[in-house]
Amino acid sequence: MSSTSVISPQSRKWKARYTILTFTWLAWLMSFLDRMLMSVSLPYIGEEFHLDKATQGWIISAFFISYASFQIPGGFLADKFGPRKVMFIAIVWWSIFTSLTGLVFNIGILPAFGVMLVVRFLFGIGEGSFPASSWKCISTYFPIKERGRATAIQSTVNTLGPAVATLVTAAIISLLGWRWVFILLGIPGILVAFGIRYYCRDNYRDCPIITPEEIKELEEDEKQQSVLTNEKETIKSVPFTQVLKRVELWQLALIWFLFDITFWGFTTWLPSYLKDVRELTLGQIGIWGSVPYLFGALGTVLGGYVSDKFLAARNFFYMAGSIIAALFLYFMFKAEGLTFTIIFQCIASLFMFFAMGIFWGTLMHTISADIMGTASGIVNFGGQLAGVVAAPVMGYLVDSSGGQYDNAFWFIIVSLAASAVIILTVKAKR
Repeated sequence: MSSTSVISPQSRKWKARYTILTFTWLAWLMSFLDRMLMSVSLPYIGEEFHLDKATQGWIISAFFISYASFQIPGGFLADKFGPRKVMFIAIVWWSIFTSLTGLVFNIGILPAFGVMLVVRFLFGIGEGSFPASSWKCISTYFPIKERGRATAIQSTVNTLGPAVATLVTAAIISLLGWRWVFILLGIPGILVAFGIRYYCRDNYRDCPIITPEEIKELEEDEKQQSVLTNEKETIKSVPFTQVLKRVELWQLALIWFLFDITFWGFTTWLPSYLKDVRELTLGQIGIWGSVPYLFGALGTVLGGYVSDKFLAARNFFYMAGSIIAALFLYFMFKAEGLTFTIIFQCIASLFMFFAMGIFWGTLMHTISADIMGTASGIVNFGGQLAGVVAAPVMGYLVDSSGGQYDNAFWFIIVSLAASAVIILTVKAKR
């Protein structure tokens, strides 16, 4: 039922952009949920296929190779054809290959491990085509003063996705085995895709639930942005070569690369660490492996608020959050006993995702809306290259250390600290 039948549009507090954010948030949740299923399932897939840690890491990397490769094409497609069509096709695509992951077996002379690599690579194509479209959609529907908070809310899936995935995956594996996790959880994404198709129109004026008041508000914001950026003419497509000349774009891409080494290293190997080193059962992994991400969700929202509230100091807040997170990651793997391990990983997660919330606010305020699709695709490409690197490198470090995770943790700690230093080189823009 339309809310306009209850209250007038003039007094309605719920705006069309909040519905848009809800559906892009759900799409991101499914995106993270579907990819994070592998992190919890990986030890059991490794046991079935008889794979060491480094080889398990290549299953993760197969996804990230295609995921990273399609960040920039996804941005091009979003700018050329509009985010609505790209998001719909991408979500349906990755949902199909999520389910197919659970159906991997030997095919002729190709072993199941090889089939798994192919399926995960194809899965990554859909997921990689999605992010730039979602950010372009947010920049279309939200005034610039609200984009930091909107992207921070959207980014809570970076924490809630792993939290939900850990709980759900552990429960389904204990009941049905790892294959059914993928088969069942490929289904909800299809439903979300059709919601995106209905509500998220490329031009906000075409949205079926937007009011004239909200249209006027967004038009006024467009005028203000035009004045602030000295763009007097209608927004036009910016040549790719001009986008590549923007120094701040490459700074942000490098920062996100280093941050994501830590993020993907942490999220990919945490379940295995809890199983191998802390000797937790599957049920305990489901609980204690998800708790840190709930703290991370709080940190992400707080980071978005700080990014909007303290524009001039946001880079320093990112640096502080990253350094504190790196410190508590060190405390985590050095902790004696499970209690302190969980406490320290919760604190590390809180500040790591606090920094993440600030970063995406920085991106939205630094990059103009006319190139947001392409630029955000490039930045996210840098981050997802980290996924290609982090998983096998950490697996190798664990194998080469006789099953110890110390060197693997040092790898992600140093990466996070380096990103904290580099963010100070990014000039804040209004």
